[in-house]
Amino acid sequence: MDHLQAMRTFVRVAELGSFSAAAQQLGVARSVVTRQVAALERQLGAKLMVRSTRRLALTAAGTTYLEKCRVIVNLVEAAETDVAEDRAVARGKIRIGLPLSYGLKRLAPLLLEFAGDNPEVQLEMDFTDRRVDLVEEGFDLSIRITGRLAPSDVVRRLGTCNIMAVASPGYLARHGRPSHPSELAGHECLTYRGDPSPNAWSFSVKGRVEGFFVHGRVAANNGDVLVEAAARGFGIALQPDFIVLPYLADGRLEHVLPKFAPPGLGIYAVLPGARHLPYRVRVLIDFLAGRLRSAASDALKP
Repeated sequence: MDHLQAMRTFVRVAELGSFSAAAQQLGVARSVVTRQVAALERQLGAKLMVRSTRRLALTAAGTTYLEKCRVIVNLVEAAETDVAEDRAVARGKIRIGLPLSYGLKRLAPLLLEFAGDNPEVQLEMDFTDRRVDLVEEGFDLSIRITGRLAPSDVVRRLGTCNIMAVASPGYLARHGRPSHPSELAGHECLTYRGDPSPNAWSFSVKGRVEGFFVHGRVAANNGDVLVEAAARGFGIALQPDFIVLPYLADGRLEHVLPKFAPPGLGIYAVLPGARHLPYRVRVLIDFLAGRLRSAASDALKP
């Protein structure tokens, strides 16, 4: 038995609560996973896991052993990282969660460039706007665009995006152009259902952020859909610059309430915790931070 690999397998099974899920993430048969955990139990002379009706549960011995295993596995990964850094080679699998619109428009080309530059990295991209559970779902990191971070989030800021209120020339001709955010109550507003409070839009008024209630008959959990709806005259959308800028450039949309710019959102790399960060993941984060900074600098040039 490869003791270290068995410990790694046990940690993954414990975090996912499933032999099958662990086998899928590790790319091995379920029988391999069960054999490795069983071998650990035989060597220790103690039961590490028991089956409940819905998932696996750790025994008291399993809980204690899990914490020790995590420490050992992290120390080994740190040692391997030191060697890898000396050789300046990123290798291994990176599973990354990406927001749908921003991931497709801005991050996918960068990630493909990174994969081309690092042939020993296996890159798995998962596009979704929901907040993924990094540990439960086996992600190495995720990219989130948000103005609200939980106190427990471990993140590195990669950049910022601006939020803009936009509407089509046709809509504004029919319904008028609002001159203050309070006037949005009399307009059709296209709400994003991915927000905790989709009908409360924030704007900067006299140096302070204020919330304004909005309503409308069209809502979606995807910003591209809402901006397209705005371009077709359904109402006013409040969406990030990376979605609306092409529409502004070709005249399909116009910027509304530019003097009351909403607070910007941070672009973050969210990590599974404060544990050791594998070299390959650190290289990827540095790469994305550098590329996004360069893109932001280019956008500011006249």
